[in-house]
Amino acid sequence: MTVVVGVGTVAGVETRRWGTLPDGQDVQLFVLRAPNGLTVTLGEYGARLLRVQMPDRDGVPGDVMLGHPELAAYLEQEDALYFGATVGRVANRTARGRFELGGQQYQLAINNPPNHLHGGPGGFHAVRWEGTALDSSEGPNGVTFRYHSPDGEEGYPGAVDVTARYTLSGDGWLTMDCWAETDAPTPLNLTNHAYWNLADGGAGSVLDHTLLLPAAQFLAVDDSAIPVAVTEVQGTPFDFRAGKPLGQDIDADDAQLRGAGGYDHHFVLLNGDDGLKQAAILSDPTSGRRMEVWTTENGVQLYSGNFLSGSVVGWNGARYKKRSALCLETQQAPDALNQPELDRLGAGSIIVQPGQTYHTRTRWHFSVME
Repeated sequence: MTVVVGVGTVAGVETRRWGTLPDGQDVQLFVLRAPNGLTVTLGEYGARLLRVQMPDRDGVPGDVMLGHPELAAYLEQEDALYFGATVGRVANRTARGRFELGGQQYQLAINNPPNHLHGGPGGFHAVRWEGTALDSSEGPNGVTFRYHSPDGEEGYPGAVDVTARYTLSGDGWLTMDCWAETDAPTPLNLTNHAYWNLADGGAGSVLDHTLLLPAAQFLAVDDSAIPVAVTEVQGTPFDFRAGKPLGQDIDADDAQLRGAGGYDHHFVLLNGDDGLKQAAILSDPTSGRRMEVWTTENGVQLYSGNFLSGSVVGWNGARYKKRSALCLETQQAPDALNQPELDRLGAGSIIVQPGQTYHTRTRWHFSVME
């Protein structure tokens, strides 16, 4: 291992100081590189993906994910956008921020009125995790992030020790594994909140990207984005099973699309082998870049960047405007805490008991089409 002040390497993982939090904590970032030109940058604040770069069909490298070069931008601008963050304790929305567990009522922060969203304003996305570079002589390049969430944090019961590990293999696979243990029953439903644009990293629109979602059902929502019905995609703008441009039906005369300003819906996935199922295939016809998403989770939330306003400037000066990227958030169903029928859509309850180990895995495969 070679380490110098500010910059170092651990078996091929570059580490350097990213900045300082208001409480004085130093924050590190880590750079992973694969032989095919795929480069992934991660940071301790929010255990997040900061940047993903890959070559196009002509071998020209470019950004494929939205993000910021400076830590201050996440602290000052990012707030409710969750760029690339590991999100928890519970991703997506919980109706009115309330749930009952063990006969006790819990009230969470209302940060997406009238609901609780993505673990609250001080959730996993808004804290520093302890990052450690993995020794790639024993496997792929990677980083392990660890965080202790105390009992009562953001209103959730139980103290939780959580680990998020991101690894990059030489054949184009980026993998996220999250594990957690608790000392009291508590809900857990983690995801990564990356915004993808395979053409230009968010400088332009993502509407001409081709998206395939192998889901026969999605969750229709009310006017506050809480699920109200499991709905067949057949004959609706939500049918992506054969693959189609994201923008093909996004402005259709459909109550669900009007209410959300585009797509912001949970798609129910089929079971797969080895605990993994295909969640999505995203491709850009211009650059030739292609991304597959695989997950252990029962669903994926498609968000079409409806509330990106152009106020945030990211890598290479790109101004992130409405629909300049999309999110594919692998997770269990939103509001499963209050709707047992949605909780049963998954392999098991999102309630984790002491003595159990929570685990979720998502894999992204990056390639170039001929």
